[in-house]
Amino acid sequence: VNRSSSVSSDVIVDMATGEPLPPLLHDLAERARQAQALAYAPYSRFPVGAALRSRDGRVFVGANVENASYGLTVCAERTAMYQAVLAGARQVAAIAICTNLSPPAAPCGMCRQTLAEFAEEAQIVLLSPSGQAQVTTLSTLLPQAFRPSALIATTEAKDDHGRGE
Repeated sequence: VNRSSSVSSDVIVDMATGEPLPPLLHDLAERARQAQALAYAPYSRFPVGAALRSRDGRVFVGANVENASYGLTVCAERTAMYQAVLAGARQVAAIAICTNLSPPAAPCGMCRQTLAEFAEEAQIVLLSPSGQAQVTTLSTLLPQAFRPSALIATTEAKDDHGRGE
């Protein structure tokens, strides 16, 4: 966890608006680019870095970690989220994700659902090691997300109606 600003001063431009990213999103984008270098991706050769800002301002970075048993691979977004949860953060404000693709790749479905567990809404910056960024939101990438409130409603319905029938 690090609250200091990144060292880079390169301008990162939002491809939709042509405007530079706001300082907090720029910082996350730079940290995601730095985290990408930490990825362990010998099988896919698709390194991904992520930097997540919690609502309380802390930043957590992650990188994908692959495994010869492919199903055990963990994505960068989830490694950042797991670090945040282990540090006590439970609300995500924003996340930046860096891949080598241009235009940048969006998170996989599993990562989108993991983010939805900890964010009603979050800004998402998608970028590559150089060039412009795409700024979007969690609700755009995962409309009608399955959220903890759905399970709470189900539990309450069972309490109110016996076995939920």
